[in-house]
Amino acid sequence: MGRGSINIGPLHGAGGRGLRRLMLRLPGLRGKLQSLAAKSVPVSNLLEAYEDASVALNQLRTAPGEDNCPLVKEYDSICAEIEAEIIEYCLEKRA
Repeated sequence: MGRGSINIGPLHGAGGRGLRRLMLRLPGLRGKLQSLAAKSVPVSNLLEAYEDASVALNQLRTAPGEDNCPLVKEYDSICAEIEAEIIEYCLEKRA
């Protein structure tokens, strides 16, 4: 592994991308995220869902026109809910 590389363990595809995306958003939880992602199927599933929702949100934000405004709000809310659920999972597992 090269200098500065991040070990995402067995996660590949959308789950690995979701993990990297969340590690950028939540730097204080990077280690815990990596650990849980490698051990927990529910967290892995949430990471995949987070990646899918984040990609959809980014596409909606860059699409021309204002017709997407309700969808942007909906996907922004979905991403925030997934983040909150993963944070809760991380804090719960610390205890």
